[in-house]
Amino acid sequence: MPVYMRSLETAVPPTILVQSQARDVFAAQPGLTRLGSRLVTTCFDSAAIDTRYTAVAELSLDAHPENPQFFDLESNRVLSPSTKARNEIFAVEATKLFIEAGKAAVAGAPGIGLDDITHVITVSCTGFFNPGPDYKVVRALGLQPSVQRYHLGFMGCYAAFPALRAAKQFCVADPSAVVLVICAELCSLHVRTSNDPDTIMGSAIFGDGAGAAVVTAREPEGPEPVIRLDHFETVLTPVGEEAMAWNIGDEGFEMVLGSYVPHIIEDHITGALEPLLAKEPGLSDKPYRDITHWAIHPGGRSILDKVESKLELTADQLVPARETLREYGNMSSATVMFVLKYMLDRPAHEREERICSMAFGPGLTVETGLLTLVSPAL
Repeated sequence: MPVYMRSLETAVPPTILVQSQARDVFAAQPGLTRLGSRLVTTCFDSAAIDTRYTAVAELSLDAHPENPQFFDLESNRVLSPSTKARNEIFAVEATKLFIEAGKAAVAGAPGIGLDDITHVITVSCTGFFNPGPDYKVVRALGLQPSVQRYHLGFMGCYAAFPALRAAKQFCVADPSAVVLVICAELCSLHVRTSNDPDTIMGSAIFGDGAGAAVVTAREPEGPEPVIRLDHFETVLTPVGEEAMAWNIGDEGFEMVLGSYVPHIIEDHITGALEPLLAKEPGLSDKPYRDITHWAIHPGGRSILDKVESKLELTADQLVPARETLREYGNMSSATVMFVLKYMLDRPAHEREERICSMAFGPGLTVETGLLTLVSPAL
């Protein structure tokens, strides 16, 4: 039974972080060693990011709050609010993104109305509150109170895949099901100044955003392209448990993103793809570049470089991932939704074009999906 992503919409908060301006602020922080300052400049400049978005309005150079918590413009200092203070902002600002993206996804699905939604799956690893985002979405959108709700928390950058996989399973079990999936992350809540390379890297690449999709087995209506969800697989690499992690500290969540992560991905990416491509006869025997589209989670520029090189993909096949990284940074679980949205918005050349999608996260976990871009108008 085919299951479709009938719509896919994204949302970002209004405040823009210009990479060069953020670099200069972080490089000038008191307490940085000479090496730390050089690392800030190197990480920001080599990230292949121009802009990111943040839900923390006071991180803007135009903001002048009376009692700054995150950034004191007068002294040019990045501050260190408590985890509680950061999470209180998450509860307010993440809710806005969940609702905005969710509303847009339902509105963008022809033939689907709010009363048709049977399940809501929300995803985030950058904050906690309860009643949670799933509850807030049901109330704000006016969904049926009987809607089944699920929240996937603290899984990391790959979490969109378990959410979409669960949505597909719900639809296979019940062909009338209509599942609203929303990933929203406020990574910028957890930025801090430090001489630690992992912390500096996090400050250089992470941003905020949300992506939402309506998933159902109902046949598509209208000429707009949709994405068919074909197969999903998950693989744990034999090494890398300590190389990528996400921990809760007293002053926000603490990222571990070791410099060896791109090399681990390079060493194990082909093995991670084997069980996915084995789902369809003939795919595993073809060059990887023969799959038309590659929706790779842009965890960082070096990760994309390793994927492109190891799989011998063309530069054009990495454009959606690289452009998403350049415009938005790494938004954790929401990012791959932006990459897929980029593909939906580009002209298709055939009625059906295959997509291989991948994301990486703590563990080291590799989530993969084999999808099909379906363009009914062709």
